[in-house]
Amino acid sequence: MADITPPAYLERPGRPRLAYRHVAGSGPTIVFLPGYMSDMEGGKATALFAWAAAEGRACLLLDYAGCGSSEGLFAEQSLLDWRGDILDLIDAKAEGPVLLVGSSLGGWLMLLAALALVQRDGPARVAGLVGIAAAPDFTDWGFTSEEKAIIEAEGELSEATPYSDQPYVTTRRFWQSGEANRLLGTEIPLACPVRLLHGQEDGDVPPEISLTLAAALASADVQVTLVKGGDHRLSRESDIALLIDTVARLATPLS
Repeated sequence: MADITPPAYLERPGRPRLAYRHVAGSGPTIVFLPGYMSDMEGGKATALFAWAAAEGRACLLLDYAGCGSSEGLFAEQSLLDWRGDILDLIDAKAEGPVLLVGSSLGGWLMLLAALALVQRDGPARVAGLVGIAAAPDFTDWGFTSEEKAIIEAEGELSEATPYSDQPYVTTRRFWQSGEANRLLGTEIPLACPVRLLHGQEDGDVPPEISLTLAAALASADVQVTLVKGGDHRLSRESDIALLIDTVARLATPLS
């Protein structure tokens, strides 16, 4: 389901313009963070945005620099550059608490952005987190020793992917940024409610990563949902219904 409205753009001196879509409404603002080489035109993002708009809830979609409709060169971006993109758009468009929803690599960025927001603004700024096949520390466990050596020696690794006609390219800049910002080796000091959705047939991010993440989070309110038959995308109609239900429950705390 594609959104028919063209994206808006956030101007940033010295940095690429960022494409985004925003609908105002009741909080917390739901912020969807796409995966690697993905954008806000995907089925999960557009379905969540349409639901939020219909329910009168604030929602923000974005394309990282070098991705989708945003400006910038993909090869020049790092993990922390994309975290900066998220923080810039939250500062510009989201007042009050945010509920971050991260898909795949977006799940890692969700954690990094939440940590930055909590450190800067206090714990009340992050109302909750929803990970969809969240992939923190992907630069560590997602590559073989041989692939890491290629990235270091040649500056990038190009791999065919079933999700795009274009190959996945991992640059040395991005990989080194990821290695410098790994999270799973120690406690992650986030106390907000966290929901982690993961397909049991995920061939890209092992479901065990969500279990490891759940154990690492300081929060006492963490739930992992393993979806039978679900693949990495979790984009079937039933998967998207589960996502929306999960977001709705976190965004509407029991009174």
